[in-house]
Amino acid sequence: MTETTTPPTSILAAIAGLPGPFQQHELARVNDAVVRVAQLHGEFPWHHHDEDELFLCWDGALRIELAGQPPVRLGPGDIYVIPRGVRHRPVADEPAHVLLIERPETKQYGN
Repeated sequence: MTETTTPPTSILAAIAGLPGPFQQHELARVNDAVVRVAQLHGEFPWHHHDEDELFLCWDGALRIELAGQPPVRLGPGDIYVIPRGVRHRPVADEPAHVLLIERPETKQYGN
């Protein structure tokens, strides 16, 4: 059986092509997960997911506000997993970019 390969994906090119804040672009699928890139700027609505959500800060800085807990601050290269069911919202005072690793069916605005 011959396996099909795909060319490398440029994260920088994907970021440059994002239309604006809170717009996502799918970079890759691996096993049962999808890798997405998004620009954050401003406050995203409070929400939760029925699955864990991984944030990797690519550039800039952001905080993830968590219901009933202190916010988590992320800078370039920082990674944080929001456990399933935890109400949260990402906030970026200046533009920041993140990689998200989640299930393909994960809804951007939560469940």
